[in-house]
Amino acid sequence: MDEASYHVARGQLNRLPCVFEKALLCQAAVCEAAQRLSLAEREMMACRKPLVRAACGQLLNLLRANSAFALKIKDAQRILPHAMMMKVQCGGLTGLKDLLDPEAPAPDVLKLVLLAQTEYGGFDALPFSQLVQGVAHWQIRKRHQPKT
Repeated sequence: MDEASYHVARGQLNRLPCVFEKALLCQAAVCEAAQRLSLAEREMMACRKPLVRAACGQLLNLLRANSAFALKIKDAQRILPHAMMMKVQCGGLTGLKDLLDPEAPAPDVLKLVLLAQTEYGGFDALPFSQLVQGVAHWQIRKRHQPKT
């Protein structure tokens, strides 16, 4: 399957792609609203709750904007490379978990979004200086080197 056909089929199959798809696929987070889908041996995540997806989008935009310094970039609105998006998504969710639900074994996106809205009255009031620390400290796992 060529890339253009794949993207057309992906758009038809996954009408509501998960905003935190990268974090969920690498198992750095979980979400009750997410649904795992497969297409051409590739995995993707869909969101089953449109209102929650909109809130996740708002949260991710704020995480991106506030993480520019930690990512050492000037313009957080540009398209970010995969590794930087992983840092924003995984690190941002880890920072949010540490702030709102420190006892949880892994960030639960749906739970954290609802807690943030309840406890802070919206995402704009979140202490992003604390959340960005999670982005700054999060690192991609190193690939396992086979022993020879």
